[in-house]
Amino acid sequence: MADIVSVGIDIGTSTTQVVFSRLTMENAAGYFAVPRVSIVDKQVIYKGQVHTTPLKSPVLIDGAGVREIVAREYGRAGFRPADVETGAVIITGESARKENAAAVLSELSGFAGDFVVSTAGPDLESIIAGKGSGAWRCSLEEDCVAVNLDIGGGTTNIVAFDCGETVSTGCLDVGGRLIRLGEDLTVQSISPAAAAVAADLELELAAGGRPSHPTLRKITDPMAAQRARALGLKPEDELLRHVRTPGSSWFVPPRRVRRVCFSGGVADCIGRQGGEDVPYGDIGVLLGRSIAANPDLAALPQLEAAETIRATVVGAGTYTTTISGSTIDYVAELLPMKNLPVLKLTAGEERRCYEGESSPLAEKIAWFRAQSEAERLVLALEGLEDPSYSQLKSAAAAIADAWEASMPPDAPVLVLVERDMAKALGFALRGRTARPVLAVDGIRAGQDDYVDFGRPLMDGMVIPAVVKTLLFG
Repeated sequence: MADIVSVGIDIGTSTTQVVFSRLTMENAAGYFAVPRVSIVDKQVIYKGQVHTTPLKSPVLIDGAGVREIVAREYGRAGFRPADVETGAVIITGESARKENAAAVLSELSGFAGDFVVSTAGPDLESIIAGKGSGAWRCSLEEDCVAVNLDIGGGTTNIVAFDCGETVSTGCLDVGGRLIRLGEDLTVQSISPAAAAVAADLELELAAGGRPSHPTLRKITDPMAAQRARALGLKPEDELLRHVRTPGSSWFVPPRRVRRVCFSGGVADCIGRQGGEDVPYGDIGVLLGRSIAANPDLAALPQLEAAETIRATVVGAGTYTTTISGSTIDYVAELLPMKNLPVLKLTAGEERRCYEGESSPLAEKIAWFRAQSEAERLVLALEGLEDPSYSQLKSAAAAIADAWEASMPPDAPVLVLVERDMAKALGFALRGRTARPVLAVDGIRAGQDDYVDFGRPLMDGMVIPAVVKTLLFG
Protein backbone atom coordinates (compact mmCIF):
# COMPACT_ATOMS: atom_id res chain seq x y z
CA MET A 1 0.00 0.00 0.00
CA ALA A 2 1.06 3.60 -0.55
CA ASP A 3 -0.41 6.98 0.36
CA ILE A 4 -0.28 10.24 -1.56
CA VAL A 5 -1.40 13.71 -0.49
CA SER A 6 -3.89 15.51 -2.73
CA VAL A 7 -5.02 19.14 -2.56
CA GLY A 8 -8.22 20.73 -3.78
CA ILE A 9 -8.31 24.50 -4.30
CA ASP A 10 -11.58 26.07 -5.41
CA ILE A 11 -11.71 29.74 -6.39
CA GLY A 12 -15.43 30.34 -6.70
CA THR A 13 -17.72 33.28 -7.39
CA SER A 14 -18.20 33.95 -3.68
CA THR A 15 -15.68 31.85 -1.78
CA THR A 16 -12.19 30.37 -1.99
CA GLN A 17 -11.45 27.10 -0.19
CA VAL A 18 -8.60 24.64 0.30
CA VAL A 19 -8.94 20.97 1.27
CA PHE A 20 -6.23 18.30 1.70
CA SER A 21 -6.93 14.60 1.23
CA ARG A 22 -5.02 11.35 1.56
CA LEU A 23 -5.41 8.81 -1.27
CA THR A 24 -4.43 5.20 -0.51
CA MET A 25 -3.32 2.88 -3.33
CA GLU A 26 -3.06 -0.90 -3.26
CA ASN A 27 -1.82 -3.61 -5.60
CA ALA A 28 -4.54 -6.25 -5.58
CA ALA A 29 -2.68 -8.71 -7.82
CA GLY A 30 -0.55 -11.62 -6.64
CA TYR A 31 3.25 -11.85 -6.81
CA PHE A 32 3.30 -13.64 -10.16
CA ALA A 33 0.46 -11.69 -11.82
CA VAL A 34 0.38 -8.43 -13.72
CA PRO A 35 0.09 -5.61 -11.13
CA ARG A 36 -3.39 -4.25 -10.63
CA VAL A 37 -3.15 -1.00 -8.68
CA SER A 38 -6.16 1.07 -7.69
CA ILE A 39 -7.12 3.84 -5.26
CA VAL A 40 -8.81 1.97 -2.41
CA ASP A 41 -9.44 4.79 0.05
CA LYS A 42 -9.96 8.56 -0.01
CA GLN A 43 -9.87 10.51 3.26
CA VAL A 44 -10.18 14.26 3.81
CA ILE A 45 -7.50 15.20 6.35
CA TYR A 46 -7.85 18.99 6.44
CA LYS A 47 -10.66 21.40 5.60
CA GLY A 48 -9.62 25.02 5.38
CA GLN A 49 -11.71 28.05 6.23
CA VAL A 50 -14.25 29.42 3.79
CA HIS A 51 -12.71 32.68 2.51
CA THR A 52 -14.38 35.41 0.48
CA THR A 53 -12.85 35.36 -3.01
CA PRO A 54 -10.73 38.54 -3.29
CA LEU A 55 -11.38 40.72 -6.35
CA LYS A 56 -9.53 43.73 -7.73
CA SER A 57 -12.53 44.78 -9.79
CA PRO A 58 -15.73 43.23 -11.16
CA VAL A 59 -13.67 41.66 -13.97
CA LEU A 60 -10.35 40.89 -12.21
CA ILE A 61 -9.43 38.36 -9.51
CA ASP A 62 -6.93 39.51 -6.90
CA GLY A 63 -4.27 36.90 -7.71
CA ALA A 64 -1.96 37.96 -4.88
CA GLY A 65 -4.85 37.79 -2.43
CA VAL A 66 -5.77 34.27 -3.55
CA ARG A 67 -2.16 33.14 -3.31
CA GLU A 68 -1.97 34.54 0.24
CA ILE A 69 -5.08 32.55 1.20
CA VAL A 70 -3.64 29.34 -0.25
CA ALA A 71 -0.25 29.86 1.42
CA ARG A 72 -1.93 30.47 4.78
CA GLU A 73 -4.01 27.28 4.47
CA TYR A 74 -0.92 25.25 3.53
CA GLY A 75 0.72 26.49 6.73
CA ARG A 76 -2.31 25.70 8.88
CA ALA A 77 -2.53 22.20 7.40
CA GLY A 78 1.17 21.60 8.01
CA PHE A 79 2.03 20.85 4.37
CA ARG A 80 4.61 22.23 1.98
CA PRO A 81 4.07 22.33 -1.78
CA ALA A 82 6.67 19.57 -2.11
CA ASP A 83 4.47 17.30 0.04
CA VAL A 84 1.57 17.43 -2.43
CA GLU A 85 1.63 14.91 -5.28
CA THR A 86 -1.71 15.51 -7.00
CA GLY A 87 -4.88 17.56 -6.88
CA ALA A 88 -6.68 20.36 -8.65
CA VAL A 89 -6.87 24.13 -8.68
CA ILE A 90 -10.28 25.02 -10.01
CA ILE A 91 -11.74 28.41 -10.83
CA THR A 92 -15.49 28.00 -10.83
CA GLY A 93 -18.68 29.92 -11.48
CA GLU A 94 -18.38 33.52 -12.57
CA SER A 95 -14.72 33.60 -11.45
CA ALA A 96 -13.85 31.40 -14.47
CA ARG A 97 -14.95 34.27 -16.71
CA LYS A 98 -12.73 36.93 -15.14
CA GLU A 99 -10.20 38.42 -17.52
CA ASN A 100 -7.18 37.11 -15.60
CA ALA A 101 -8.55 33.64 -14.69
CA ALA A 102 -5.96 31.74 -16.73
CA ALA A 103 -3.08 33.82 -15.33
CA VAL A 104 -4.19 33.25 -11.72
CA LEU A 105 -4.47 29.51 -12.34
CA SER A 106 -1.03 29.35 -13.93
CA GLU A 107 0.54 31.16 -10.99
CA LEU A 108 -1.18 28.95 -8.42
CA SER A 109 -0.45 25.67 -10.18
CA GLY A 110 3.27 26.42 -10.02
CA PHE A 111 3.16 27.64 -6.44
CA ALA A 112 0.94 24.97 -4.88
CA GLY A 113 2.96 21.89 -5.93
CA ASP A 114 4.66 19.99 -8.72
CA PHE A 115 1.55 18.12 -9.64
CA VAL A 116 -1.38 20.38 -8.98
CA VAL A 117 -3.53 20.87 -12.05
CA SER A 118 -5.43 23.90 -13.21
CA THR A 119 -8.94 23.22 -14.42
CA ALA A 120 -12.10 25.11 -15.10
CA GLY A 121 -15.24 24.54 -17.10
CA PRO A 122 -18.89 24.17 -16.12
CA ASP A 123 -19.31 20.52 -17.13
CA LEU A 124 -16.22 19.35 -15.27
CA GLU A 125 -17.21 21.43 -12.25
CA SER A 126 -20.61 19.73 -12.25
CA ILE A 127 -19.01 16.29 -12.11
CA ILE A 128 -16.52 17.21 -9.39
CA ALA A 129 -19.20 18.80 -7.20
CA GLY A 130 -21.47 15.79 -7.70
CA LYS A 131 -18.72 13.47 -6.49
CA GLY A 132 -17.89 15.68 -3.53
CA SER A 133 -21.55 15.93 -2.48
CA GLY A 134 -22.04 12.16 -2.28
CA ALA A 135 -24.45 11.87 -5.24
CA TRP A 136 -21.96 9.81 -7.24
CA ARG A 137 -21.42 7.35 -4.39
CA CYS A 138 -25.18 7.07 -3.86
CA SER A 139 -25.75 6.20 -7.54
CA LEU A 140 -23.03 3.54 -7.27
CA GLU A 141 -24.14 1.96 -3.99
CA GLU A 142 -27.89 2.08 -4.67
CA ASP A 143 -27.53 1.14 -8.36
CA CYS A 144 -29.67 4.08 -9.41
CA VAL A 145 -29.73 7.49 -11.10
CA ALA A 146 -28.78 10.32 -8.74
CA VAL A 147 -28.79 14.01 -9.71
CA ASN A 148 -26.78 16.72 -7.95
CA LEU A 149 -27.44 20.46 -8.17
CA ASP A 150 -24.50 22.48 -6.86
CA ILE A 151 -25.76 26.03 -6.27
CA GLY A 152 -23.03 28.56 -5.67
CA GLY A 153 -22.75 32.30 -5.91
CA GLY A 154 -22.91 32.57 -9.68
CA THR A 155 -24.01 29.25 -11.14
CA THR A 156 -25.96 26.06 -10.63
CA ASN A 157 -24.01 23.02 -11.81
CA ILE A 158 -26.11 19.95 -12.60
CA VAL A 159 -24.94 16.36 -13.08
CA ALA A 160 -26.67 12.99 -13.32
CA PHE A 161 -24.92 9.73 -12.39
CA ASP A 162 -26.28 6.33 -13.41
CA CYS A 163 -24.74 3.52 -11.36
CA GLY A 164 -21.53 5.52 -10.98
CA GLU A 165 -21.31 6.67 -14.62
CA THR A 166 -21.76 10.31 -15.60
CA VAL A 167 -24.69 10.43 -18.04
CA SER A 168 -25.53 14.14 -18.25
CA THR A 169 -24.24 17.56 -17.20
CA GLY A 170 -25.40 21.14 -17.47
CA CYS A 171 -25.04 24.55 -15.90
CA LEU A 172 -27.25 27.60 -15.33
CA ASP A 173 -26.18 31.17 -14.55
CA VAL A 174 -28.33 31.13 -11.43
CA GLY A 175 -26.79 31.57 -7.97
CA GLY A 176 -26.91 33.41 -4.69
CA ARG A 177 -24.59 36.32 -5.59
CA LEU A 178 -26.26 37.40 -8.82
CA ILE A 179 -27.64 40.40 -6.93
CA ARG A 180 -25.32 42.04 -4.40
CA LEU A 181 -26.80 44.29 -1.75
CA GLY A 182 -25.29 46.85 0.62
CA GLU A 183 -26.09 47.17 4.31
CA ASP A 184 -29.04 49.44 3.49
CA LEU A 185 -30.25 46.86 0.89
CA THR A 186 -29.18 49.11 -1.98
CA VAL A 187 -28.39 47.09 -5.09
CA GLN A 188 -24.63 47.25 -5.64
CA SER A 189 -24.52 45.00 -8.70
CA ILE A 190 -26.80 42.80 -10.74
CA SER A 191 -25.66 40.05 -13.11
CA PRO A 192 -26.96 39.77 -16.69
CA ALA A 193 -28.82 36.57 -15.76
CA ALA A 194 -30.62 38.24 -12.83
CA ALA A 195 -31.39 41.23 -15.03
CA ALA A 196 -32.88 38.87 -17.61
CA VAL A 197 -35.15 37.32 -14.98
CA ALA A 198 -36.25 40.76 -13.79
CA ALA A 199 -36.92 41.89 -17.36
CA ASP A 200 -38.95 38.74 -18.02
CA LEU A 201 -41.10 39.69 -15.03
CA GLU A 202 -41.22 43.35 -16.10
CA LEU A 203 -39.65 44.39 -12.80
CA GLU A 204 -37.51 47.51 -12.41
CA LEU A 205 -34.18 46.42 -10.97
CA ALA A 206 -30.92 48.34 -11.32
CA ALA A 207 -27.83 49.33 -9.36
CA GLY A 208 -28.68 51.96 -6.77
CA GLY A 209 -32.26 50.76 -6.29
CA ARG A 210 -33.68 49.43 -3.02
CA PRO A 211 -35.99 46.52 -3.81
CA SER A 212 -38.19 45.13 -1.05
CA HIS A 213 -37.89 41.54 0.15
CA PRO A 214 -41.14 40.58 -1.64
CA THR A 215 -39.71 42.03 -4.87
CA LEU A 216 -36.55 39.97 -4.45
CA ARG A 217 -38.64 36.85 -3.87
CA LYS A 218 -40.43 37.60 -7.15
CA ILE A 219 -37.00 37.14 -8.74
CA THR A 220 -35.74 34.17 -6.74
CA ASP A 221 -38.95 32.16 -7.21
CA PRO A 222 -38.53 32.03 -11.04
CA MET A 223 -34.85 31.22 -10.51
CA ALA A 224 -35.90 28.17 -8.52
CA ALA A 225 -38.43 27.31 -11.21
CA GLN A 226 -35.66 27.29 -13.87
CA ARG A 227 -33.97 24.44 -12.02
CA ALA A 228 -37.19 22.47 -12.23
CA ARG A 229 -37.33 23.18 -15.98
CA ALA A 230 -33.67 22.17 -16.37
CA LEU A 231 -34.48 18.81 -14.73
CA GLY A 232 -37.35 18.25 -17.14
CA LEU A 233 -40.05 18.69 -14.49
CA LYS A 234 -41.57 21.53 -16.53
CA PRO A 235 -41.35 22.39 -20.25
CA GLU A 236 -38.39 24.50 -21.37
CA ASP A 237 -38.96 28.19 -22.00
CA GLU A 238 -37.00 31.07 -23.50
CA LEU A 239 -35.73 32.23 -20.10
CA LEU A 240 -34.12 28.83 -19.45
CA ARG A 241 -32.19 29.13 -22.69
CA HIS A 242 -31.14 32.66 -21.71
CA VAL A 243 -29.70 31.66 -18.29
CA ARG A 244 -27.83 28.60 -19.59
CA THR A 245 -24.10 29.02 -18.89
CA PRO A 246 -22.03 29.64 -22.05
CA GLY A 247 -19.88 26.61 -22.86
CA SER A 248 -21.91 24.15 -20.82
CA SER A 249 -23.73 21.10 -22.12
CA TRP A 250 -27.50 21.03 -22.27
CA PHE A 251 -28.67 18.83 -19.41
CA VAL A 252 -30.75 15.94 -20.71
CA PRO A 253 -32.76 14.48 -17.84
CA PRO A 254 -32.12 10.74 -17.56
CA ARG A 255 -34.86 8.20 -16.97
CA ARG A 256 -35.97 7.09 -13.49
CA VAL A 257 -34.22 9.61 -11.26
CA ARG A 258 -34.27 8.11 -7.79
CA ARG A 259 -32.27 10.65 -5.77
CA VAL A 260 -31.73 14.42 -5.98
CA CYS A 261 -29.02 16.14 -3.96
CA PHE A 262 -28.39 19.86 -3.35
CA SER A 263 -24.88 21.15 -2.63
CA GLY A 264 -23.08 24.49 -2.74
CA GLY A 265 -23.43 27.46 -0.42
CA VAL A 266 -27.11 28.03 -1.24
CA ALA A 267 -27.89 24.42 -0.23
CA ASP A 268 -27.27 25.41 3.39
CA CYS A 269 -30.08 27.96 3.04
CA ILE A 270 -32.69 25.54 1.67
CA GLY A 271 -35.35 25.09 4.27
CA ARG A 272 -33.73 27.58 6.67
CA GLN A 273 -36.34 28.83 9.09
CA GLY A 274 -36.24 32.27 10.63
CA GLY A 275 -33.21 34.56 10.76
CA GLU A 276 -32.30 37.38 8.40
CA ASP A 277 -33.36 37.38 4.78
CA VAL A 278 -30.11 38.87 3.43
CA PRO A 279 -27.37 38.16 6.02
CA TYR A 280 -24.63 37.86 3.39
CA GLY A 281 -25.44 40.89 1.29
CA ASP A 282 -26.94 38.80 -1.51
CA ILE A 283 -30.02 36.77 -2.42
CA GLY A 284 -28.63 33.38 -1.34
CA VAL A 285 -30.98 32.84 1.60
CA LEU A 286 -34.02 34.01 -0.37
CA LEU A 287 -33.06 31.70 -3.23
CA GLY A 288 -32.75 28.78 -0.82
CA ARG A 289 -36.24 29.50 0.52
CA SER A 290 -37.60 29.72 -3.04
CA ILE A 291 -36.13 26.31 -3.83
CA ALA A 292 -37.66 24.83 -0.67
CA ALA A 293 -41.04 26.33 -1.58
CA ASN A 294 -41.02 25.13 -5.21
CA PRO A 295 -43.55 22.26 -5.37
CA ASP A 296 -41.82 20.47 -8.27
CA LEU A 297 -38.42 20.44 -6.55
CA ALA A 298 -39.92 19.63 -3.15
CA ALA A 299 -41.60 16.53 -4.59
CA LEU A 300 -38.27 15.00 -5.65
CA PRO A 301 -36.78 12.22 -3.46
CA GLN A 302 -33.91 14.06 -1.82
CA LEU A 303 -30.49 12.85 -0.68
CA GLU A 304 -28.75 14.69 2.13
CA ALA A 305 -25.43 15.99 0.84
CA ALA A 306 -22.25 14.74 2.49
CA GLU A 307 -20.79 18.18 1.71
CA THR A 308 -22.62 21.38 0.79
CA ILE A 309 -20.47 24.49 0.50
CA ARG A 310 -17.30 22.34 0.29
CA ALA A 311 -18.63 19.82 -2.26
CA THR A 312 -16.57 21.16 -5.18
CA VAL A 313 -13.32 21.57 -3.30
CA VAL A 314 -13.63 18.13 -1.66
CA GLY A 315 -14.38 16.62 -5.06
CA ALA A 316 -11.38 18.41 -6.58
CA GLY A 317 -9.00 17.07 -3.95
CA THR A 318 -10.25 13.48 -3.82
CA TYR A 319 -11.79 12.55 -7.16
CA THR A 320 -9.75 14.20 -9.94
CA THR A 321 -6.80 11.80 -9.87
CA THR A 322 -6.85 8.61 -11.97
CA ILE A 323 -4.31 5.79 -11.69
CA SER A 324 -2.97 4.41 -14.95
CA GLY A 325 -3.07 0.78 -15.95
CA SER A 326 -0.07 -1.35 -15.07
CA THR A 327 0.99 -2.37 -18.60
CA ILE A 328 2.75 0.92 -19.28
CA ASP A 329 6.04 2.07 -20.79
CA TYR A 330 7.79 5.35 -19.98
CA VAL A 331 11.00 7.28 -19.50
CA ALA A 332 10.98 8.44 -15.89
CA GLU A 333 12.91 11.62 -16.71
CA LEU A 334 9.88 12.93 -18.61
CA LEU A 335 7.76 13.12 -15.46
CA PRO A 336 5.96 15.06 -14.17
CA MET A 337 4.29 16.83 -17.11
CA LYS A 338 1.36 19.25 -16.99
CA ASN A 339 -1.24 20.73 -19.30
CA LEU A 340 -0.64 18.45 -22.29
CA PRO A 341 -3.34 18.89 -24.97
CA VAL A 342 -5.06 15.73 -26.19
CA LEU A 343 -5.38 14.79 -29.86
CA LYS A 344 -8.09 12.13 -30.05
CA LEU A 345 -8.25 9.95 -33.15
CA THR A 346 -11.52 8.79 -34.68
CA ALA A 347 -12.13 5.06 -35.12
CA GLY A 348 -11.31 5.37 -38.84
CA GLU A 349 -8.10 7.33 -38.21
CA GLU A 350 -6.98 4.83 -35.60
CA ARG A 351 -7.67 1.90 -37.96
CA ARG A 352 -5.43 3.50 -40.61
CA CYS A 353 -2.63 3.67 -38.02
CA TYR A 354 -2.88 -0.10 -37.48
CA GLU A 355 -2.61 -0.42 -41.26
CA GLY A 356 0.67 1.55 -41.15
CA GLU A 357 -0.55 4.80 -42.77
CA SER A 358 1.33 7.77 -41.30
CA SER A 359 0.33 10.63 -43.61
CA PRO A 360 -3.27 11.08 -42.29
CA LEU A 361 -1.95 11.23 -38.72
CA ALA A 362 0.85 13.62 -39.68
CA GLU A 363 -1.66 15.91 -41.37
CA LYS A 364 -3.95 15.87 -38.33
CA ILE A 365 -1.04 16.62 -35.99
CA ALA A 366 0.01 19.55 -38.20
CA TRP A 367 -3.54 20.89 -38.21
CA PHE A 368 -3.81 20.49 -34.41
CA ARG A 369 -0.54 22.32 -33.82
CA ALA A 370 -1.61 25.14 -36.12
CA GLN A 371 -4.74 25.56 -34.02
CA SER A 372 -3.12 25.29 -30.58
CA GLU A 373 0.59 26.11 -31.10
CA ALA A 374 1.31 23.01 -29.00
CA GLU A 375 4.96 21.99 -28.68
CA ARG A 376 3.89 18.70 -27.07
CA LEU A 377 0.68 16.70 -27.34
CA VAL A 378 -0.81 13.42 -26.19
CA LEU A 379 -2.20 11.06 -28.81
CA ALA A 380 -5.34 9.37 -27.42
CA LEU A 381 -6.36 5.96 -28.78
CA GLU A 382 -9.09 3.52 -27.87
CA GLY A 383 -6.77 0.60 -28.55
CA LEU A 384 -7.42 -3.01 -29.52
CA GLU A 385 -8.64 -5.81 -27.28
CA ASP A 386 -6.07 -8.33 -28.55
CA PRO A 387 -3.68 -6.64 -31.01
CA SER A 388 -1.39 -8.75 -33.17
CA TYR A 389 2.34 -8.14 -33.40
CA SER A 390 1.85 -6.93 -36.96
CA GLN A 391 -0.77 -4.37 -35.89
CA LEU A 392 1.44 -3.06 -33.06
CA LYS A 393 4.43 -2.79 -35.40
CA SER A 394 2.39 -0.95 -38.04
CA ALA A 395 0.86 1.46 -35.49
CA ALA A 396 4.28 2.22 -34.00
CA ALA A 397 5.66 2.95 -37.47
CA ALA A 398 2.75 5.24 -38.35
CA ILE A 399 2.97 7.16 -35.06
CA ALA A 400 6.77 7.48 -35.14
CA ASP A 401 6.81 8.67 -38.77
CA ALA A 402 3.99 11.17 -38.09
CA TRP A 403 5.93 12.57 -35.11
CA GLU A 404 9.04 13.00 -37.26
CA ALA A 405 7.01 14.78 -39.95
CA SER A 406 4.94 17.12 -37.78
CA MET A 407 6.42 17.55 -34.27
CA PRO A 408 9.48 19.52 -33.07
CA PRO A 409 12.73 17.50 -32.88
CA ASP A 410 12.75 17.50 -29.05
CA ALA A 411 9.09 16.49 -28.58
CA PRO A 412 8.64 13.09 -26.88
CA VAL A 413 6.12 10.57 -28.22
CA LEU A 414 3.20 10.58 -25.76
CA VAL A 415 0.40 8.05 -26.20
CA LEU A 416 -2.70 7.39 -24.09
CA VAL A 417 -4.59 4.13 -24.70
CA GLU A 418 -7.86 3.04 -23.09
CA ARG A 419 -7.21 -0.70 -23.45
CA ASP A 420 -4.30 -2.60 -21.91
CA MET A 421 -1.75 -2.49 -24.73
CA ALA A 422 0.48 0.48 -23.86
CA LYS A 423 3.52 -1.53 -22.78
CA ALA A 424 3.63 -3.50 -26.05
CA LEU A 425 2.98 -0.36 -28.11
CA GLY A 426 5.64 1.56 -26.18
CA PHE A 427 8.20 -1.21 -26.80
CA ALA A 428 7.37 -1.14 -30.52
CA LEU A 429 7.73 2.66 -30.58
CA ARG A 430 11.16 2.46 -28.94
CA GLY A 431 12.31 0.26 -31.80
CA ARG A 432 11.13 2.84 -34.30
CA THR A 433 12.20 6.22 -32.86
CA ALA A 434 15.05 7.69 -30.82
CA ARG A 435 12.63 10.10 -29.08
CA PRO A 436 11.65 9.51 -25.44
CA VAL A 437 8.44 7.50 -25.24
CA LEU A 438 5.57 7.47 -22.75
CA ALA A 439 2.72 5.04 -23.39
CA VAL A 440 0.05 4.79 -20.69
CA ASP A 441 -3.13 2.72 -20.70
CA GLY A 442 -6.26 2.44 -18.59
CA ILE A 443 -7.18 6.14 -18.95
CA ARG A 444 -9.85 7.67 -21.18
CA ALA A 445 -9.44 11.16 -22.62
CA GLY A 446 -11.27 13.05 -25.35
CA GLN A 447 -10.58 15.80 -27.86
CA ASP A 448 -10.01 19.22 -26.24
CA ASP A 449 -9.08 17.58 -22.92
CA TYR A 450 -5.76 18.18 -21.22
CA VAL A 451 -3.72 15.65 -19.23
CA ASP A 452 -1.29 15.91 -16.35
CA PHE A 453 1.08 13.03 -15.58
CA GLY A 454 2.66 12.77 -12.13
CA ARG A 455 5.75 10.90 -10.97
CA PRO A 456 5.55 7.10 -10.98
CA LEU A 457 4.12 5.51 -7.84
CA MET A 458 4.14 2.05 -6.24
CA ASP A 459 7.77 1.35 -7.26
CA GLY A 460 7.11 2.58 -10.77
CA MET A 461 4.11 0.33 -11.45
CA VAL A 462 1.60 3.11 -12.10
CA ILE A 463 1.43 6.79 -13.02
CA PRO A 464 -1.11 9.23 -11.52
CA ALA A 465 -2.95 11.21 -14.16
CA VAL A 466 -5.58 13.91 -14.23
CA VAL A 467 -7.75 14.39 -17.30
CA LYS A 468 -9.22 17.86 -17.35
CA THR A 469 -10.95 20.51 -19.40
CA LEU A 470 -9.49 24.02 -19.60
CA LEU A 471 -12.40 26.27 -20.53
CA PHE A 472 -12.68 29.95 -19.81
CA GLY A 473 -15.74 32.00 -20.52
